[in-house]
Amino acid sequence: MTDTAIDSIIEVRPSGAALGAEIAGVDLSRPLSDADFRTIEQAFNTHSVICLRDQHIGEDRFLAYCRRFGEVEINFLTHYGHPDYPEIMQVSNIQENGKNIGHADAGRVWHSDMSYMDTPPRATILHACEVPMDEERGIIGDTLFSSAVAAYDDLPQATKERLEGLVAVHRVSERRKKIGTGAQDNKYRDAMPDVFHPVARTHPFTGRKSIYVSEGECVGILDMPDEEAAPLLADLTKRVIEKRYRYRHKWQKGDVLMWDNCAVQHVAIHDYEWPKHRRMMHRVTVGGSTTY
Repeated sequence: MTDTAIDSIIEVRPSGAALGAEIAGVDLSRPLSDADFRTIEQAFNTHSVICLRDQHIGEDRFLAYCRRFGEVEINFLTHYGHPDYPEIMQVSNIQENGKNIGHADAGRVWHSDMSYMDTPPRATILHACEVPMDEERGIIGDTLFSSAVAAYDDLPQATKERLEGLVAVHRVSERRKKIGTGAQDNKYRDAMPDVFHPVARTHPFTGRKSIYVSEGECVGILDMPDEEAAPLLADLTKRVIEKRYRYRHKWQKGDVLMWDNCAVQHVAIHDYEWPKHRRMMHRVTVGGSTTY
């Protein structure tokens, strides 16, 4: 391993969907040059979801890459933290002594990561250490992403004007009640206070607007009667996840995948089971900022 940062020949390969791109030519086992980081960050701001394949790196190098995008944050589910690197959350179905060592139930509903925080993260970054493999289906456990920016862009002008100044109430404890999973962590969710974010959020880097509400978590709109707020929130949440705005990521071991929480929502496909299929992802969130 060398500590010298050398410019790479980087290729950005758009997915062809409404969002998503693969970044080729980057080796994260070596420090990123400033020029390479600018290329990656520009691709990230443009495509909202980017993947660097075949990155077989340790925790230190992974965290070094993550920190280029902002300050690392700690998730409130600290019991799923990496035993040696608390900044890393383990998203995993692996069990030891009958207990999950990571967040096995992560991502079951469409959402934007940590939107229940006052300063939600700019980016979530996952390193695929183990991916679930099925004898008949191959690699399983895909993740779906949908562009909340594209969904906003397609709104009628009258609707955009209606959304100006509206503020939604976010309550993380409401996310799971409809599907009834993850009950073991409800005491942690119930302890989190309500937070308030614009219904139409402005991206802090691109200036573009996105629909920033998700089903279940958003329980109302400030100064708006529930009978008016509920149908508006329901309509917006359905628009964000329409198929025309989606990208489906098919994982490979070694993927470093990152997505823009200011611009997308995502959901994990839980089509695998322990102990037949093993999954271990290292997750870091970075770059939290106030919404506007």
